[in-house]
Amino acid sequence: MKTLHIIEGVAAPLPIVNLDTDQIMPKQFLRGIDKRGLDKGLLYELRFDEQGMKRPGFALNQTVYADTRILIGAANFGCGSSREHAVWGLIQYGIQAVIAPSFGEIFYSNALNNRLLAAQVSEADGKLLLAAASTHPGTTATLDVETLTIHMGAKAFPFVLPPRHQEAFLNGLDMIGSTLKVQADIAAFSRRRAQTHPWLHDVAKKAFPHSHICPQPSRSEGQGMVTE
Repeated sequence: MKTLHIIEGVAAPLPIVNLDTDQIMPKQFLRGIDKRGLDKGLLYELRFDEQGMKRPGFALNQTVYADTRILIGAANFGCGSSREHAVWGLIQYGIQAVIAPSFGEIFYSNALNNRLLAAQVSEADGKLLLAAASTHPGTTATLDVETLTIHMGAKAFPFVLPPRHQEAFLNGLDMIGSTLKVQADIAAFSRRRAQTHPWLHDVAKKAFPHSHICPQPSRSEGQGMVTE
């Protein structure tokens, strides 16, 4: 997985407080069994009218924002349901970062786990960033994941990102990669638990000795450590 230190691109303003995941990805686009085509559904009812015609006043329909990679939103961006399709749709559309003063909790986790940078700024800075993107269409923003700074025009704004997600972006790690970094600690815990709680060791294998649903990897005898 690629490392990600800098995200740079045209920043499109989306000044909608409490923009929920149903608005980001309407329910009619959830009928497929895979992730394909979700870019077409992104913000559909905001981008298009009842006849399917583009709403000219909406930022993403304007030529200057055709290749935007960054959205600047308002407070509580991505509230509502736990619809991960909202994040997938943003990524498929080409969005790499969303800047906002606050995010819906589940959307925030979904975004970071899918490597969509959710950059949280202060309320005051959020208003300044929205104003800059709105009054100067085509303005470019640069997000530096290492310094946790947004550069827009001549100004710099700090943003918040949990340390473990910052590390994941900078080192090209997904959730599995992050877990493998502490593999030795996991193995040590497994060994200690096998000694202090032997009745829990390999309990699934003991309960279902003839199951072929999940083949058991080989283990060091009595150690509880995978030796594949």
